[in-house]
Amino acid sequence: MIEYGAIITSLRTPDRHGQIGDVVLGFDRLDGYLAHSPYLGAVVGRYANRIAGGRFSLDGATYELACNDGANHLHGGRRGFDKALWRGTVIDDDGSPGVAFSYVSEDGEEGYPGRLEVEVTYVLTSPRDLRVRYRAVTSATTIVNLTQHTYFNLSTSAKDVLDHRLTVKASRFTPVDAGLIPTGELRSVEGTPFDFRSERPIGARIGTPDVQLAVAGGYDHNFVLDRDDDRSLVLAARVVEPESGRTLEVDTTQPGLQVYSGNFLDGSIVGKGERRYGRRAGLCLETQHFPDSPHHPAFPSVVLRVGERYFQETVFRFGVLDR
Repeated sequence: MIEYGAIITSLRTPDRHGQIGDVVLGFDRLDGYLAHSPYLGAVVGRYANRIAGGRFSLDGATYELACNDGANHLHGGRRGFDKALWRGTVIDDDGSPGVAFSYVSEDGEEGYPGRLEVEVTYVLTSPRDLRVRYRAVTSATTIVNLTQHTYFNLSTSAKDVLDHRLTVKASRFTPVDAGLIPTGELRSVEGTPFDFRSERPIGARIGTPDVQLAVAGGYDHNFVLDRDDDRSLVLAARVVEPESGRTLEVDTTQPGLQVYSGNFLDGSIVGKGERRYGRRAGLCLETQHFPDSPHHPAFPSVVLRVGERYFQETVFRFGVLDR
């Protein structure tokens, strides 16, 4: 991990034969992260995902943000948290090793109101669990939506992720318009290529004639997680890479999960070991509040007020198949 962007640069896990391999995309040197911005391994904010038109209203005031994704605001703007220099501190969390990254986003940074003090901690709570905790407080009412934007490839090879088998614990998803902005509908996954309630290869239906897949060039959608409350950790997704036997489970306290199949990677980025990251070279599983929530009152609130504490938690649990 590095202080630039609070980026996870490497995660090494064993396959079914005990061979260790790096399961995340990234670069061998810092200059790769400085030169390119597909958010590889970074914490993104102050608002992860998109805000329509690069503006939002809060308590009667309208705030203008950078439009860095066509007509929309994406992942915190031109200089979001992924490009910030965080302060990292090695910690011991009840006997578990970790790193705490802290950053202060000043009032008005990228157009957001309030001085936001943020802490993100990565803790190895067992030999196979990486626990990520997000905390924040503000000096004025603002909006906050933080996530981790690692691209996973459990094969550790140049293969794409289409053979990875995915389960998502979600009965609904949020359809998007041509700008990848949610329409406001919570649509059932039943009978659609977005039904991952049972394990399926990511590539099994990605080429299906479907308006939503066509708009995004694949999967780049928020799934509404099935949960009984808004506080507890629940299983959001499970990924299996059949050849290596590696598995990844994602637990979260967040209400949504953005599944992104690396549709915009085009081979122009040269990553670790001089490997070119082509289309669908990695899979992102971004635990989050919903995109464009400030424009959709029915979505879970992203408003943080003075005296409140923002807290979210996600656990990435790695394993191997028994056979």
